[in-house]
Amino acid sequence: MGLAGADHRLPPAHREAQEEEREALAGLGRDLNRVGEGRTAGERLDKRLLGAAITHARMAADLRPRHAQPTWYSGEVAFGLISLLLPAAPDGAEDALAGRLTAIPRFLDEGVAALAHTRVPQDWVIRATRECDALLRLLSSGLRLHPFWRGALEDSCKLAEAAVLRFRSAIAGLAPADGACGRDFLVVLMRDVHGLPWSPEEALELASESFARLGHDIAEQRRRIGDQPSPAHELVDPADLPHAYRTWHERTMAVALGLVSPATEYGLCFAPLPEWAKGIAGDLYFLSYRSPPGLAPGSGSTYWTAPVAQARVAIKQTHAVHHGSIGHHTQNARARKAASRLARLGGTDCASGIAFLSSGTMVEGWSSYTTELMREIDGFYSAVEILVQMEAERRNAASVIADIKLHTREWTLERMRAFYKDEAGFPAQRVWAETTRNSILPATRLMYFLGTQQIKDLRRELGGSTLAFHDKLLSYGNMPIAWLADEMRVSRQTQTT
Repeated sequence: MGLAGADHRLPPAHREAQEEEREALAGLGRDLNRVGEGRTAGERLDKRLLGAAITHARMAADLRPRHAQPTWYSGEVAFGLISLLLPAAPDGAEDALAGRLTAIPRFLDEGVAALAHTRVPQDWVIRATRECDALLRLLSSGLRLHPFWRGALEDSCKLAEAAVLRFRSAIAGLAPADGACGRDFLVVLMRDVHGLPWSPEEALELASESFARLGHDIAEQRRRIGDQPSPAHELVDPADLPHAYRTWHERTMAVALGLVSPATEYGLCFAPLPEWAKGIAGDLYFLSYRSPPGLAPGSGSTYWTAPVAQARVAIKQTHAVHHGSIGHHTQNARARKAASRLARLGGTDCASGIAFLSSGTMVEGWSSYTTELMREIDGFYSAVEILVQMEAERRNAASVIADIKLHTREWTLERMRAFYKDEAGFPAQRVWAETTRNSILPATRLMYFLGTQQIKDLRRELGGSTLAFHDKLLSYGNMPIAWLADEMRVSRQTQTT
């Protein structure tokens, strides 16, 4: 986050921590109820986001506590260390690293005690086990390749490795459980946390209609393309990836000027994945692009390129548009200037996702929207690239269907996986990780499609200049789109009276 003073610590996980947290959250809720609605957009949005965060945390503490989630422990340890090794690491990260290493045995041993006799979905255990294996590789070899490595860390690393092995062994014997959160939990997440205007059933209908329509449109696009070969699917050698990423990032920034004002004042450089990270990235929620700390972003960030060959179309759409250029890169730069302090922090990347779940419809909605937005630039996409973009949009619609049907218990995890593989077109190697994420983090995978839909609906409603609309939208930072829409309507009404 960029907040000083805690970079050497790991969270409390002792038996009393959960009750202490519930009491603290109840106190925060009472305090917030005494706060007025606010005179400015920033004050109003801060109150709404804080209220949603408290609601989410209190509900999760009672119904899906993270202390009963094995991947919370493995993720916090892994990214507690990794966050101090990134190019955007905070001042004093080298000293903080020693403190975090020392804290690992206490934290994981508390986790073993908290998880004892807990029933846990077996896929959560598998993911946590894989994260433990990656963590062991980081502790035993990867960390030694980082510039921060010192011989004085050796003993702490050994003690941390032993603690990881104890934790890994303990979770292997946990009894299985259902991973669905239930409709009531899902309703609160959608309504009160994301601010969505749809019930689960309404969102399911919307996504199902779009899934069917996109399936028809994709079939038509394939017929138009025929069997012509496409350079879009050509693979780019790993050594050439930094140049390829940078080239399409810069081209997108240049041609999108009439659609949105790209963040040219904040830098983005591209470099190969460093050696210390190569052995761990595949088994962790490890992002090549991560939003730098909201309160200490510096003047630029680093985007690591993949260590394996990639298709040109993925470089262009996923890395240059969705994550770079006018996607997350510009979005995060604008959010750091938002009037709402919490909107500056909401999209910060954390161990298992972003800081505030409420920010998700804007964070992922905007970046997914931009890949479709670039179709408004004549000639930017080839016919094949348009097809690939449509397929990605259809997968996002499929994820809403799956997220809702899993957590309302209409589908099992196995049925969901079959849908992803056989009907939604997810690559087979992605299905397990995607569906396990759906199970662990309900109402997260629906943010992409429903967030995009909200932006498109709002753009049609407000009209006017495309550039002005997008710049105004981004200026509010990372908040539920429905709440930003309320403020944009107020702002427009004020300007016309």
